[in-house]
Amino acid sequence: MPTLLHLDSSVFARERSASRAVTDTFRRTWQEQHPDGTVVYRDLAAAPVPHITADAYTAGLSDPASHSPEQTAALAARLELIEELEQADAVLLGAPMYNYAIPSTLKTWLDSVMLPGRTSGDAPSSKGTPVVVVASRGGSYRPGTPREDWEFVQTYLRKVLGESLGLDVEFIVPELTMAPKMPAMAELIPLYERSREQALEDAVTKAKELAERLAS
Repeated sequence: MPTLLHLDSSVFARERSASRAVTDTFRRTWQEQHPDGTVVYRDLAAAPVPHITADAYTAGLSDPASHSPEQTAALAARLELIEELEQADAVLLGAPMYNYAIPSTLKTWLDSVMLPGRTSGDAPSSKGTPVVVVASRGGSYRPGTPREDWEFVQTYLRKVLGESLGLDVEFIVPELTMAPKMPAMAELIPLYERSREQALEDAVTKAKELAERLAS
């Protein structure tokens, strides 16, 4: 049965997190389609991956026979994450926008799994694996909006996940999530509610479509 790699990076618990609410809906739908399948889960906020170090970086680019004990340990930690990615049939990624970019914990995970000559390069080891990214944000950065050119989450992840790691990337974008919390955005609450409902519907639809795709 298929394996889903699910990563969350929101600092908030599900009841306060737009991205977690959507990833949870996707995951539950996925598990309904694959009751005997496997879900590998990492909460990058609760259990952050260590920042990349010189030992971890150089170990990924050198002969293991030459490694120091520190390099050996650092590379083993990276390989655990890399193998989770390589063994996944699909990836679900919660990526809320913080200060116009992805959470630092998610960036750290990416730094660890991006290994030239293996996961990135001419023949990425997970090439073609489908990944659904839930890219929530407090405002709107759609084309034509005043802050269109401040959108660095989808822009970055399309390049890193799609072009560097070779994954098949799709996005679900619940937006205007700050509208219920900020009086200045009160008039946008109806748009926020529609966006939220659409994101939850998309999570169900994409989980079912992906389940059918992998089953065939």
